[in-house]
Amino acid sequence: MSDGAAAPLPPGPAGSRASRREQRAWYVYDWANSAFSTSVVTVFLGPYLTSLARSAASADGLIHPFGIPVAPQAYWPYLVSLSVLLQVFFLPVFGALADSSRRKREMLAALAWTGSAATTAMFALGPGAYLAGGALFLAANIAFGGSIVIYNSFLPEIAAPEERDRVSSRGWGIGYLGGGLLLAAHLALFTNAEAWGLSTGQAVRIALATSGLWWGLFTLIPVAGIHNRGPRKPAREPLIAAGFGQLARTLRDLRLYPQTLLFLAAYLIYNDGIQTVINMATQFGSEELKLPLKTLTAAILITQFVAIAGALGFDRLAVRMGSRKAIMWSLTVWLGTLVYVYRFVHTGAQFIAAAALIGLVLGGTQALSRSLYSFLIPPGREAEYFSLYEISDKGTSWLGPLFLGLTLQWTGSFRLAILSLVVFFLAGLALLSRVDARRGALAAGNASPALS
Repeated sequence: MSDGAAAPLPPGPAGSRASRREQRAWYVYDWANSAFSTSVVTVFLGPYLTSLARSAASADGLIHPFGIPVAPQAYWPYLVSLSVLLQVFFLPVFGALADSSRRKREMLAALAWTGSAATTAMFALGPGAYLAGGALFLAANIAFGGSIVIYNSFLPEIAAPEERDRVSSRGWGIGYLGGGLLLAAHLALFTNAEAWGLSTGQAVRIALATSGLWWGLFTLIPVAGIHNRGPRKPAREPLIAAGFGQLARTLRDLRLYPQTLLFLAAYLIYNDGIQTVINMATQFGSEELKLPLKTLTAAILITQFVAIAGALGFDRLAVRMGSRKAIMWSLTVWLGTLVYVYRFVHTGAQFIAAAALIGLVLGGTQALSRSLYSFLIPPGREAEYFSLYEISDKGTSWLGPLFLGLTLQWTGSFRLAILSLVVFFLAGLALLSRVDARRGALAAGNASPALS
């Protein structure tokens, strides 16, 4: 295998057998990193770190990391918020380095394996080790976010305009498949831990460590199969200064791309609603419907696997009507799903049906949003602009939970709180309807007959 930095390829997809091989290698990173987002962040790490914090609480019932009094149940949300803040600082630096050095493949490898190592090291977390667990999570999550910036920035380089929706959708679908299969194995381990001579804590630690190993092992395939493109740009200032200077330039230059800015605003809003629904669905099932763990885990798995079909199905819909209109249809289904949950979901079967509906539109909304955004950014600045996209994704995820929490506090009704999230989908849909994707692509220096 030749070194990508020493012999860079021309910028842009060649449409050859080599680019097809690159696409297949690129898909595998979705398969690899989904283990972290699904098994670690969504299911196991939050409850486990909370239990470690509780075991270390002092007589007043609080933990005191660095002398700060914190309720154990608040430790995980605070960690997530801190990781978001740190990503806002680090991701632009990663984007600046990737675009200037043109060594994106090497950066993807370094970030992925840093995250993998931190996740695998969670196997050593024992009683009271909540600080070490928090530090490992922060390292893993920053590396995860950075690797996604680099990973997404490859999309315009390996896929021609007419196939970009398909490539993005397949990546999401394969990611959901990988994350779902490993999560199913982890849930089987967790459910049968006692029968297999394991404690609950041991089962969780095995799940965390194997997620890290999965992430690192399968990263070998994209690292071997993806190539760097374009000449290296000479560095004119220190890396940190370059990162924040580039972020400032990106924000300033967004005024030159009003359709890109409008799409980012729409995505910021409707994606916040999506993330809130995903994060709060299990709590709704356990607290409002009093469903057992078996039903909740079944719903999680159904969402994961139905999302595969959803991602591929919405790709076909995008071929017929364009990416923007397909996303608008998906947001309409999201709205209908929230109304269905508010009015009709009272049993486990109805909750699982809602999970299937969410899975159907989840993959399609995310895959097409990524591919549409790739048309609205200037060539040669992909990592720079995808760092902004990733900040919009992670950096605003507090809005939906805050809105839901305030509604829950004021009304005392979890159903009304869930229903209140329609505001995010309605506002996102309204903004997205005003996006002229073809005009935005032309302004950014791209063009595609599929855009409308």
